[in-house]
Amino acid sequence: MSLYRDEGVVLRVQKLGEADRIITVLTRRNGRVRAVAKGVRRTRSKFGSTVEPFSHVDLQLYAGRNLDIVNQAESLTSYGALLVGDYRRYTAGTAVLETAERLTAEEREPALRLFLLVIGALRALTERDPSLVLDAFLLRAMSVSGYAPALLDCARCGAAGPHRAFSVPAGGTVCVTCRPPGSASPAPATLALMADLMAGDWDPAEASDARTRRDASGLVAAHLQWHLERGLRSLPLVERV
Repeated sequence: MSLYRDEGVVLRVQKLGEADRIITVLTRRNGRVRAVAKGVRRTRSKFGSTVEPFSHVDLQLYAGRNLDIVNQAESLTSYGALLVGDYRRYTAGTAVLETAERLTAEEREPALRLFLLVIGALRALTERDPSLVLDAFLLRAMSVSGYAPALLDCARCGAAGPHRAFSVPAGGTVCVTCRPPGSASPAPATLALMADLMAGDWDPAEASDARTRRDASGLVAAHLQWHLERGLRSLPLVERV
């Protein structure tokens, strides 16, 4: 088996036998990787808590046919220790990790931009409002995956906006001509907030009111889950203010 090294974020862990775990990691260079961390559940494990969810780690792995094997693991940042004591931040972080795993459907497919977004979101969750950070991450993650919602021009015909209607199946804002039945009619402030979060313009985003944030969160979640074709288990647990 060949040996390689990469840094990554641990997205998920699963028990394997009495002492081992399978870890799912989003890496910088090798996309999503699943690997066995042997003996990690023993008290004397050399990995200890290094390969827990939310951990940013430097890994050395043996490449395997189905599962790789963790040879070394060094902690770079343990975001779990920073998030676990705050319910809102922890659940938002859980939704970030689940989304990252779902958007990398193929293992080992390069996903550098998504990896950087996950690192940035986990860092921001320790500093900013978790609901805004989560929505910003979801919008940007959808964008790098090719699912960005149209927020200004019509998603169907490209007519210059702004437009008042938003259709999840159509892909975002739609003009009067293209508006399908059942489209939402969000306030202009809601669409403006989504655009600010997509662009990383935090000053106006943090100045938004609670209702605008809730409305934007609903549209973001609906758009994401439409493209994923099923809901995220963690998203209903996220506490919105």
